[in-house]
This record gives sequence, C-alpha cells and structure tokens, in this order.
Amino acid sequence: MTLSDLDEITDTFEKDFPCSWKVSTLKSELNNLSSQYILIRSASEIIGFAGVWLSVDDAHITNIVVKNSYRNKGIGSLLLEKLIEITKENCKVSLTLEVNTKNIYAQKLYNKYNFKNLGIRKKYYNGTDDAFIMTLYL
Repeated sequence: MTLSDLDEITDTFEKDFPCSWKVSTLKSELNNLSSQYILIRSASEIIGFAGVWLSVDDAHITNIVVKNSYRNKGIGSLLLEKLIEITKENCKVSLTLEVNTKNIYAQKLYNKYNFKNLGIRKKYYNGTDDAFIMTLYL
C-alpha cells in the first residue's frame, strides 16, 4: 500500500469501519518505518488492506479491513496469511492483535489460524467495547 492508494481507501474505511482509525492516522502509519501495509485489489478497486507493526522480536496487527461487499469470500484470510508471512520473514516470534469481544466473525478467523486468547482490554474500542488480546506464537 502506498500514499497514493489512500484516496480510494478513504471511502471503504469510512463506510465499512466508521469507528476505526482516521485516514490521517493511516497516512502516518504508511510513513512509519516499523509498519508494513498490504492491500488486495480486484480488477477495478481496492477490496481490502491490512497492516502490521514490527518491533524487536514480535509483531502487532494494526488492522484488517475488507470491503463489506467482499466479506465472507476469503479476503480476510488472504490478508492474515500475508501478515503471518511478513512476520515470519522478519524473524519475529509472535503476532498479536486486539479484537472486539463482539466481533465473532473476526474471532473465528483468528481462531482458525491458532491465535490464542491471552486476556482482555477493558473499554478498548471507543471507551465502551472490550477487546480480546490474541497472540499467535510462530
């Protein structure tokens, strides 16, 4: 993903994830040397993207976004598999994320890839919703 992709992503981001990051935050992330962002494009549009922070010995998934009209078609799995690959290529020992306790679909995706629920962050999302802390040991 590059800065030039942000205009197209803005529409998807605001419609499909209205409570998530601002586009300005995503722009900052693309300039962060510790971050890597990927995207999936159909013939005519960006249909999903994901990001990961790489630190000393671990990695942290920042987000996985799939356009509503492309959900339940394996796009999230493809993005997650690529983030796992990036994590391994950079010799990290684990990959961690937070997922809303109400987001059953995302939890199923992470469970499918053997992420373990290690705890909870109270009121992590918008000061109201809790998040599970999930980690995959590589």
